[in-house]
Amino acid sequence: MIDVFPAASRHSADLGWLRSHPSFSFGAYHDPNRTGFSVMRVCNDDYLAPEKGFGAHPHSDMEIVSIVLNGRIRHEDNMGNSVVSSFGEVQRMSAGTGVIHTEFNASEDQELRLLQLWFMPQERGMKPSYEASRFDVEKLHNALLPVVSNQDLEQVASINQNMTIYLSKLEQGKQLEYVVEPGRKQFIYIIEGELSVHGETLFTGDEAQIEAAEELTLTAAAPAFFMLIDLP
Repeated sequence: MIDVFPAASRHSADLGWLRSHPSFSFGAYHDPNRTGFSVMRVCNDDYLAPEKGFGAHPHSDMEIVSIVLNGRIRHEDNMGNSVVSSFGEVQRMSAGTGVIHTEFNASEDQELRLLQLWFMPQERGMKPSYEASRFDVEKLHNALLPVVSNQDLEQVASINQNMTIYLSKLEQGKQLEYVVEPGRKQFIYIIEGELSVHGETLFTGDEAQIEAAEELTLTAAAPAFFMLIDLP
């Protein structure tokens, strides 16, 4: 079963310093029918103005992933981490028993675009941890590249949940096959372009929630940059 949510159907917020496009209920926005998918609770496509961001705030028992699409993000937390990341880098924070952090656009003149992703942890009450990882952007081309996973993979950020986040840049006309393990679910978000998923065409900002599939056929009707998350 594939449920497609067009970009136009998703909530948008413009605070001047922040333009946000959340997939699920977040902050002041609440839709009882859109509170998450599997263990996924947040998927925000955020645009932050230069030198703007989120001041110190707490989290607990949440796996938080930031994927930079354009610009630079500065992360600081009460564990002593201070890291600036750009495209090709991923930040993962396991909030566990509690952590306080800030996130800001590290540029004086360039807008920051990033995906903010939150997931329920597989185990609660863990010691908080933070990790910044880097992947080879050339390996995105015509492949599904894991960038976050609970598996022990090189150049892949770890996460306290049975899941994997893939990124891909698929050339027009190219096709990928993704074999689904029984009982798993998939979430697809189109960062840019046009992607066909078993005959369903998705455009920039569209998303798909998939259950009970055996295999996914992913075809780029136009050049497509997308994220696929495999979930329990």
